[in-house]
Amino acid sequence: MQKTILIVEDEDILREIIKDYLLNEGYEVLEASDGKEALSLFHQYEVHLIILDIMLPQLDGWSVCQRIRKTSNVPIIILTARSDEDDTLLGFELGADDYITKPYSPPILLARAKRLLESRYIREPAHDTLSGGGIVLHIPSRTVTIDGNQVNLTHTEFEILAYLMKNKGMIITREQLITKIWGYDFVGDDRTVNSHIRNLRQKLGDKSARIVTVVRSGYKFEDQL
Repeated sequence: MQKTILIVEDEDILREIIKDYLLNEGYEVLEASDGKEALSLFHQYEVHLIILDIMLPQLDGWSVCQRIRKTSNVPIIILTARSDEDDTLLGFELGADDYITKPYSPPILLARAKRLLESRYIREPAHDTLSGGGIVLHIPSRTVTIDGNQVNLTHTEFEILAYLMKNKGMIITREQLITKIWGYDFVGDDRTVNSHIRNLRQKLGDKSARIVTVVRSGYKFEDQL
């Protein structure tokens, strides 16, 4: 199935460059030059990934990301002209899956998009279901239930939880998580992981203690506490 990517970028030249790269790779492309148009297109079409600039007219990228996350866990890559760490962490707290700082190389953006699409839509047949401590992950449908009640996780939160649950009882370092979830070329640091873990724990509620912090080492998932 051909995947559709929504580019939300108000700089026409940059948007065209990104579009050309994606079209050459066989993706379908939707374009929006402001936040309101982005939301309209997202609700009209089936979108598999969003490349979202932060500085937009009408409605900024933060607001777009926040509104989309109320109803969807579609992968989101944010683009920002600022390298401020607080901005980056805010993006993750609002549910973004990855970020790239301008100026950037279009091939790097394409590689990040491919990685997210592959991890989101290519199934892993060896493990249909992961379970432990009242938490059940169904890999093919990418759904999570806690004691039978469904919980809505972002793409990245799901990937982190799945990785920890596949390695129950084992300490997974932050560096391992970064490599597994974002790839070797990711320029983020421990705070990136910490931000996603914090969001994940909030959504897990009273099951959050299943994700154990191992001081100066990383995290592990425990069935029995």
